Amino acid sequence: MPATIPYLSLSIWIPIVSGLLLLAIGRDDRAALTRWLALTAAVVSFLVTIPLYTGFDHATAAMQFVEHAPWIERFAVNYALGVDGIAVWFVLLTAFITIIVVVAAWEVVEKNVAGYMAAFLVLSGLMIGVFSATDGLLFYVFFEATLIPMYLIIGIWGGPNRVYASIKFFLYTFAGSLLTLVAIIYLWYKAGGSFDIASWQQLPLTIEAQTLIFFAFFMAFAVKVPMWPVHTWLPDAHVEAPTGGSIVLAAIMLKLGAYGFVRFSLPIAPDAAHHLSGFIITLSLIAVIYVGFVAMVQTDMKKLVAYSSIAHMGFVTLGFFIFSELGMEGAISQMISHGFVSGAMFLCIGVLYDRVHSRQIADYGGVANTMPKFAAFFLFFSMANCGLPATSGFVGEFMVILAAVQFNFWIGLLAAIALILGAAYSLWMYKRVAFGAVTNPNVAVLKDIGSREFAMLAVLAAASLYMGIVPKPFTDVMHASVANLLQHVAQSKL
Repeated sequence: MPATIPYLSLSIWIPIVSGLLLLAIGRDDRAALTRWLALTAAVVSFLVTIPLYTGFDHATAAMQFVEHAPWIERFAVNYALGVDGIAVWFVLLTAFITIIVVVAAWEVVEKNVAGYMAAFLVLSGLMIGVFSATDGLLFYVFFEATLIPMYLIIGIWGGPNRVYASIKFFLYTFAGSLLTLVAIIYLWYKAGGSFDIASWQQLPLTIEAQTLIFFAFFMAFAVKVPMWPVHTWLPDAHVEAPTGGSIVLAAIMLKLGAYGFVRFSLPIAPDAAHHLSGFIITLSLIAVIYVGFVAMVQTDMKKLVAYSSIAHMGFVTLGFFIFSELGMEGAISQMISHGFVSGAMFLCIGVLYDRVHSRQIADYGGVANTMPKFAAFFLFFSMANCGLPATSGFVGEFMVILAAVQFNFWIGLLAAIALILGAAYSLWMYKRVAFGAVTNPNVAVLKDIGSREFAMLAVLAAASLYMGIVPKPFTDVMHASVANLLQHVAQSKL
């Protein structure tokens, strides 16, 4: 369906152009104006994504809101955009989380406010570009460009070891993407000089070629998810990143890798995907179980939630490579839920850090006595993080476990262990932070959350509750696209 109004271009370029304008006009003596301009840009960017949902045709798997214009004509590179029932959710989620990030920094970031807000606005537009690009080279440009603002966010506004964490983040993710560029150029050649992703999905590739292409894409997407054992950059990045950086990393940037599997690895190399599914399932189960145990021994709240994110993303890759509608829809639902819940968890940790300037669990205790409103929200999100029924955290995990049991009982049983581990590390952290007597004088003088913090947490809680109680609107949108993808993969199976 061609776009009469370029909603996708607007959702990409409004935040990018607004961010660049903030850099041009923003100074610290205009911090108040800068914040309001950033919030206005974030809200407008979100509003232009709403028609993508309200005008979306659930009955078709075809790309909708399509935009197409020549870019580098000599090499047949096009500015080509479009969303299906899978991509549309991540465009909406990205724009939504950007508003949360801008509001979260309202009173916290006091120096170089324009640079901070601009980095997140530009990053938002680039990530939406990743989810909506239907040209292979355009996808790669957006995918790589997201590294720049996040590198600056960690390196400038991060913690004491921010330079180490930002360089590690950049090197891991950039190095992983180099082979992807080789695969993209190879596919361009095989497709007769076309970067159209849809045409790549119809190429009659041998199993050997598919296997090489699969691993080339795997190097980039596995690092970005991140999958075990290429996950070690994420805890460092989370610990050193400012609160907004951690929220975006967990809620959106990890999804870029998972989305890459759906858009490239499965449809372009379906035979290799089937052939290597056992390998991916094994890595996913290691992430779900082993990393869950690693999370239990963490003393830093951010590190604990970072490892929790790796475990939860293990459900996503597990759901993809079971090759069932239930599993894939569960995996995508888990990605959406993880955006709400993990973002909220890092926001809660940021609320505490802004007051006490410590992320160590041992420095707290008895927070519920001094911050009862905050403690209620923190409990809700901790429960959602371990998959409490009626929260969004339950929907995706339950669907993936059901699909895994149908696929292989023992794989389903191993995946279900993650629910126990999730409850263990989430509730144990909450118990040590919120319950018990107040022993730290810093905790004794804490003030409860104000209206700004309450509003952010309430919106995220409402989103998690709505998805947990009424998941059908989410799965209905993606159903046709998921069914079409699985049909394509099944037809191509050797």
